[in-house]
Amino acid sequence: MFGNIRRHRWLVLVMSLALIAGACGRDDGGGGTGAGSGGGDGEVASSPGITDTSIKIGASYPLSGPASGYATIARALEACVDWTNAEGGVDVGDGKTRDLELTVYDDAYDPAKAVQNAKRLVEQDEVFALVNPLGTPSNSAIVDYMNEQEVPHVFLATGASKWGATPEEWPWTIGWQPAYSLEAAVYGEFLKESHPGATVAVLFQNDDYGEDYLSGFESAIEGSDIEIIARESYEVADPSVDSQVVNLAQSDADVFFNITTPKFAAQAIKAVGGTGWDPIHLLNSVSGSVESVLKPAGLENAEGIYSALYLKEPSDATWDDDEAMVEYKALGEKYGDFNVEDPFGLFAFAICDTMKKTLENMEAPTRDAFMESVHNLDLELPLLLPGINVKTGEGDAFPIESMQLRQFTGGEWVIQGEIVSYEGATPIPGE
Repeated sequence: MFGNIRRHRWLVLVMSLALIAGACGRDDGGGGTGAGSGGGDGEVASSPGITDTSIKIGASYPLSGPASGYATIARALEACVDWTNAEGGVDVGDGKTRDLELTVYDDAYDPAKAVQNAKRLVEQDEVFALVNPLGTPSNSAIVDYMNEQEVPHVFLATGASKWGATPEEWPWTIGWQPAYSLEAAVYGEFLKESHPGATVAVLFQNDDYGEDYLSGFESAIEGSDIEIIARESYEVADPSVDSQVVNLAQSDADVFFNITTPKFAAQAIKAVGGTGWDPIHLLNSVSGSVESVLKPAGLENAEGIYSALYLKEPSDATWDDDEAMVEYKALGEKYGDFNVEDPFGLFAFAICDTMKKTLENMEAPTRDAFMESVHNLDLELPLLLPGINVKTGEGDAFPIESMQLRQFTGGEWVIQGEIVSYEGATPIPGE
């Protein structure tokens, strides 16, 4: 299944040996561990993980375990890297063209394994950067280490608000997707406008991920007549959330806010369908996949669910003739081993596009220059919804700050209303 990733690891080994052989007497110009290259006759010394012809990137994903539904992201990222290299590589801002070398390790959604993977990638594989490692708990476990090592830890696959709220604390770290607090605010505003006085029952994952969504929602409804009347949490090691849903149904709340990862989202949707409870169902965006969540839950049970999005939906017929969508699906099928209708695949291609454009604007082969580029983005990515951009800058470490509501109707997601923008003003719980 991950044959190409194994091939990338072999390439990483070969390149590591080459770097070791040529590293004596060279300066490390980018921080972190390992030897650099260049530095003679006025040349800028390069950071570990980058040569004149290649750039090593690494990531840690749950390829197994309770969150293995996210493994599609790893497969799709690998496909985008293969396509990029087949097209000649990335034209980096220093004038050199480089291939990408991707190394992915499995953390099974276990923060302790994520720490092991991060240290292996930095200290043994000597990657230039960690790109899109997944999970709030996993990234929380490695963020201090990555910043101590001064290794870019970027475009994280987690919407925790803390990645953008404290850039001075973790200058080598940045998220990518809209903050969970922003998404929660979208739902809060929707309820205040369309369902004033509603009562809410919440199911949430008992960790930083679930708490961030929940605290963001609490902040969004503060001072309104919307009230949370029931809460149930679950652990990622739990076999199911059926009992929690039964308890929430007994509250007879008007609204069910479903804050779950894909496996548990499918369980919760199916369980609600069997209770006779018929609430307004809000589903967090990371679990909005038709293929991996709604179909397993039963499309009849998913009818009427609301969620939010910022990327084009690959299963939505609206985008069947969209040039960017057509290209993504063709490339995914040619280079990848994943279902191109899965939005996690499209997510990975958008991340890959962001990474490549960041490298194209990097003016020197150093980690410092890369982070300078990261913090000065203004990108219109063709896989994002029209009107939603990737933008960072002085005092703004939230790359995407807009979303749009959607509803699952007649077997497909249908966009509702207008884009909700918090550009430069992503809500931070507690502030």
